[in-house]
Amino acid sequence: MRILMIGDIIGRPGRRAIRSLVPELREEHGIDLVVANAENTAGGFGLTLETAYELLENGVDVLTSGNHVWDQKEIVPHMDEGLPLVRPANYPDAPGHGYIVHDGIMVMNLMGRVFMPPLDCPFRTATSILNDVGDSGPKVVLVDFHAEATSEKQAMGWYLDGRVSAVVGTHTHVGTVDTRVLPSGTAYVTDVGMTGPVDSVIGSDSSAVLDRFLTGLPNRLTVAGGPVIMNSVLVEVDTGSGKALSIDRMDRMVR
Repeated sequence: MRILMIGDIIGRPGRRAIRSLVPELREEHGIDLVVANAENTAGGFGLTLETAYELLENGVDVLTSGNHVWDQKEIVPHMDEGLPLVRPANYPDAPGHGYIVHDGIMVMNLMGRVFMPPLDCPFRTATSILNDVGDSGPKVVLVDFHAEATSEKQAMGWYLDGRVSAVVGTHTHVGTVDTRVLPSGTAYVTDVGMTGPVDSVIGSDSSAVLDRFLTGLPNRLTVAGGPVIMNSVLVEVDTGSGKALSIDRMDRMVR
């Protein structure tokens, strides 16, 4: 089984990349499931029902998220209505679902706590979910760990090694080059990266970001323009054991 995990989609440019690349990649590589982090798809902050359906209509199967999933309030009432959208499972008593099963594959979303809001422990939350599902649950499990600190992400990889098929990091919008299959069979990457404008500061217009750094004053950030990259990883999993066979970066440009 082949799973494509796409890094944080940034606004309209990111959605354009999905529309241009995903249907072709699915056919070319025989991809069975496409998962994408969608928390920045609406103007760079949050997710709307319209942008969610745009992604789903262009080849994405499951939408993951993170701390920005709450930025567009209109999506919140739809989070319990069957939309294939997951929010971090370690939010206490929040709307929506921390994991879903799609075509026999579990997709779990967790959020880190280092340099992030103080949520419930993501490590214990992961164990609780896996214990609740038990041996009768899906063999193939992908975890989107939305976190800031590389150390926390690596720790989660080792913590879940052998218990899930893949731990893929999101949130920093900067892809890392440490794709590997850990000793007990879990595919890992610290950060997938982003799907958005290359000539930017993590997707935002660089002049506005520089102004923030130089003056210390708050200002509105906007999504940058220009060439767009889609950062993603392709994970191949043995469906019988749930163990990963390989994980490779799959980065593509859209001009």
